[in-house]
Formats: sequence, structure tokens, C-alpha cells
Amino acid sequence: MVARVRLAALGAIFCLLALGQVIEFDNRGLHYQTLTRRGVTVMFAHMPTHVREFSVLQVAISNGSPGPYTIRPEDFRFVRTDGTTLQAASAEQVVNMLLEKGSRNDVIRLVTAYESGLYGIQRMVSTNGYEQRRQAALAEVQSTKLKAAAAASAIALVQTRLPPGDSTDGAVFFAHDGKPLSGGHVVVNTNTDVFEFKME
Repeated sequence: MVARVRLAALGAIFCLLALGQVIEFDNRGLHYQTLTRRGVTVMFAHMPTHVREFSVLQVAISNGSPGPYTIRPEDFRFVRTDGTTLQAASAEQVVNMLLEKGSRNDVIRLVTAYESGLYGIQRMVSTNGYEQRRQAALAEVQSTKLKAAAAASAIALVQTRLPPGDSTDGAVFFAHDGKPLSGGHVVVNTNTDVFEFKME
């Protein structure tokens, strides 16, 4: 009988660990949520700034699983309380919008807010994220105007194949009339799991 109780308790603990639990914390004025499933960790915070009609999430993904892992901005959805769904824009859509409509002030505000949040997270070292994309983009251009556009485009999360032990970060954009995402939940559908976070 005792063995059965212990086995049932261990099974319950294993189920809880397998399902994962959302962990929340605040850092530099941003409220982060993080969840790990099968060794893959997804973390995000809703950024206080917006760019044109887009609301922005700062996202970081770490692959602690034994195999490669692919992540795309289109994997992110915002599900409103009425059940309607808003899919995140692709990196290409965001880059085109920034190059066509983004003003210098939009770019400065977005880059400042993103870097403030990203560099304020202690112990987070992205091996394949914004900083690497920014340096590569800036190395390719000489014009000040193009450098500003390149830095802004480097912020957008791009489709990435992460080998085990690698991580990436970037911004995910939702066309939401520039309004904060609230009263629903963020869902990330990946090739192996579903990550779900409530938005307050």
C-alpha cells in the first residue's frame, strides 16, 4: 500500500514537471513570464512601447533539449477573451514596415526599449540573437540612415534553428492598433509543444 502511494506521488510530481509551470518575475520595469517544456524555455515580456500599429513582445528562447529546435515569430499567437486570434507578423513584414513607414523616432524608441530590457536580464546570454544580428547588419552598411534601419530590423525575431545549448532572442510584433495586449493569452505553438501564458 505504501509503495503504491509513493508510486502515485512520484507519478503526480513527474506529471507536474512534464507540464511545466509558468514562472513570473519583474526586471527593469518589465514583467516576464517563462515556461520550460522538454528542455526548451520560452520567456517573454510585453514591451511598454509600440511601433506604429504594432504591439511588441520581447522574446527569448533557449534550447536545453538534446536535439535541434526551430522557432519562428509566426509560432506566436495572441488569443483574445472572445476567442479571436491574432497571429504575430513575420520578420519580413516587420522589416518592410520599418523600412517603409518607420520614422527615426520609432527606431530610436524601439531600440532603446528593447536593449534596456535585454541587457538588464542577468545571466541571460543569447548565442544567436539580437546582438549578433545587429553586429552583422551594421558591418554591411556605411550610411547612417541604413544603419538605423538595419539596427531596427535586427530586433525582429527571425526563424531560427537552435542546436542543443543555443539560445536566441528578438521582438515579436502583433498588429493591434498599437494597443497593449491584455485580457487574453499568448500561445506559442512549436514543433513539439504548446506554451501558454496569460496576459493581465
